[in-house]
Amino acid sequence: MHPRGFAVTTQGACIFDPLGPRLTRQEQKFFGRVTPFGFILFARNIKSAGQVKALCRELRDAAGHDAPVLIDQEGGRVQRLKAPTWREWPTPLEHVRASGGRAWDVMYLRYRIIAAELRDLGIDSNCAPLVDVATPETHSFLTDRCYGFDARDVADIGRAVSDGLLHGGVLPVLKHMPGHGRATEDSHKGLPVVTAAHDALGAEDFLPFSELADLPMGMTAHVVYTAMDSRPATLSPVVMAAIRDEIGFDGLVMTDDLSMNALEGTLADRAIRARAAGCDVVLHCNGDLAQKEQVADAAGRLTGVGAQRAARALSWRRDPDTVDISQLEEKLDSAMRGLSNGC
Repeated sequence: MHPRGFAVTTQGACIFDPLGPRLTRQEQKFFGRVTPFGFILFARNIKSAGQVKALCRELRDAAGHDAPVLIDQEGGRVQRLKAPTWREWPTPLEHVRASGGRAWDVMYLRYRIIAAELRDLGIDSNCAPLVDVATPETHSFLTDRCYGFDARDVADIGRAVSDGLLHGGVLPVLKHMPGHGRATEDSHKGLPVVTAAHDALGAEDFLPFSELADLPMGMTAHVVYTAMDSRPATLSPVVMAAIRDEIGFDGLVMTDDLSMNALEGTLADRAIRARAAGCDVVLHCNGDLAQKEQVADAAGRLTGVGAQRAARALSWRRDPDTVDISQLEEKLDSAMRGLSNGC
């Protein structure tokens, strides 16, 4: 799949979603001008396997470089590929709880199979693992997307998820840095505020991210941590410095979706502030072309250390390991049947 012989270009510091299942002429011109770092797909972009493959080719051709194509394929409520064409998955927390102490194996198999489905379509990055540590107060929009309530267990399962993706030739995106689990509000609708002490955050919330700090890409949380700053992490130089220095993450950092209601100000203002805080790339979803224009112009280009991180992240791309996916599916299904039967 890589390389594809594209000329080297200066990439825009942005990730965008297409409007529909195929690119319009206006989108092709726009993406050709701004050359986004990458793209992300949603359910509206997915109609059939052949159509998705064609769309991925169109996106890369329009951008003029071998741009990563991302997706959110966690399972449960957050999966863009669905039956009957693709496999349906329970929520991550359901799968972990049903694993009978074999969560590492089960989650590795789950995401290795997901990786095979994605690569077959030309999608080469998945927004997982999600290593936010759940608490009894975690908002319901997030709880069943988490892998558990113990930070070390979450870190171990996060490694299984990332290994499954990488072995399948799909880049993982670590999220939501530096930890969304204590949030009691849905950041799609409002701004969560976490009042835990910095020491508590470091000992619990940051731990899985530190354990997985070697991964190539990560995504921020639109969450305020009052012990660190009054600004949400995505827009906070203080929190971004903690991600780099305290957590030790030196991969490419992208924002969570700038259009979420947790953030205030115009889209251009959000992009400028995120980049100034230290985010390498801004993610903007579900907007029209005029909004994308504003974000692209405000975000600017990938240069300097940001460009180096982008190149390093993409250098992780590899061909999938040779495996028989049907055997892995049988192994996973057998394991889960045995557990459900009390074996």
